[in-house]
Amino acid sequence: MKEKAEPVQKLYTRMRLWEFPDEYVIEPTDGSSASSSLSISLVDASMKLSDSIPECSSFRVPKIQMIFGVVGMLKLVAGSYLFVITERKCVGSYLGHPIFKIISLKVLPCVHSVKNSTPEQKKLENEFSRLLKVAERTTGLYFSYDTNLTLSTQRLYDLGNESKMLPLWRQAEPRFLWNSYMLEALIDKKLDPYLLPVVQGRTRMWRRGADREGHVANFVETEQIIQINGFTSSFVQVRGSIPFLWEQIVDLTYKPKFEIVRPEQAPQIAERHFLDLRKMYGSVLAVDLLNKHGGEGRLSDMFSNAMQPIVSEDLRYLHFDFTKICGHVHFERLSFLYDQIADFLVKNGYFLLNEESEKMEQLGVVRTNCIDCLDRTNITQVAANLCLMLTRCDNFNSPVLTSRATFIQGVLWLLRL
Repeated sequence: MKEKAEPVQKLYTRMRLWEFPDEYVIEPTDGSSASSSLSISLVDASMKLSDSIPECSSFRVPKIQMIFGVVGMLKLVAGSYLFVITERKCVGSYLGHPIFKIISLKVLPCVHSVKNSTPEQKKLENEFSRLLKVAERTTGLYFSYDTNLTLSTQRLYDLGNESKMLPLWRQAEPRFLWNSYMLEALIDKKLDPYLLPVVQGRTRMWRRGADREGHVANFVETEQIIQINGFTSSFVQVRGSIPFLWEQIVDLTYKPKFEIVRPEQAPQIAERHFLDLRKMYGSVLAVDLLNKHGGEGRLSDMFSNAMQPIVSEDLRYLHFDFTKICGHVHFERLSFLYDQIADFLVKNGYFLLNEESEKMEQLGVVRTNCIDCLDRTNITQVAANLCLMLTRCDNFNSPVLTSRATFIQGVLWLLRL
């Protein structure tokens, strides 16, 4: 890939946290030049930069620990809370840069800011602070100090030189920036070296449907990247909840009922959703994996009807009853689906870059959904990746890799993954 311009100022990778009775002080310790410590008041949550650490005394003894990033600040009813990373693990690399998983988060309350609150505010604050303890256990959070994890390889490559010089948080794609809201307090204070973008990659199934603007729950961009022999190739797919207003209220039944809200608005909401996708990805093929029975059937019919007025040359809709055709074990029957989408995959391709920076771009995306955008969607996206894997490997001039890809493909099918 072509050489990347370095951001204006590097992110701090190691910091010492001083917990004084009246303030938190975060001191960079990674050898960064001209680094100033960040002081956060426990009275009003105000922030300032300082070139020195406050003096300690027998009356002012701080707790000290090492941290590896500031996730942001969250303001609730009467108090503010600082999120910091206390443990990390390197889980791989992307474009030569280490990728870390957050193992442990710590929430630091600015407790003194609640002293002048009303009893009702204090009660609400206590309830919210208990919920923040749950937030400390949030899983599936990843970050990099050096590269932008919110952009696909193709979009990262296409960034202009000016954009590459921006701090990572300013390059970030807002849809995938997990701590976007929490960074706002630090952004206002121009604290770029402390602004660490975080993404979340894990199972999401707590929401359903879309809002009136067409933004859907459980929207995930999945990218398979292959780098070898000077070549870089990537293939992007997306998933998301069915794009109109519906909900599934959790109760004691195994399969809670689905409720379609304001069905008359479904065509407009679906149109807004797919307009956004086409602006972002180009051509779109929507693959609906729902069955045709009961509540799922009603949702699938509503989806199909909402799509009919807006399908076009660059927007297709395809229903594939995964449960009926594949059941729980016959995943090889996904070949029937591939036969119907192969022309779209060939036409819209994948991203490919060689050593001379000659590139081929992915021009469209497959959007897959089931009810939760989990099991059926996972298997279908794996199948689409496998279908393109051999074609992509042929471009790398590596018979060994092509042979291995063939073997991996066979093993995955045998394991029904």
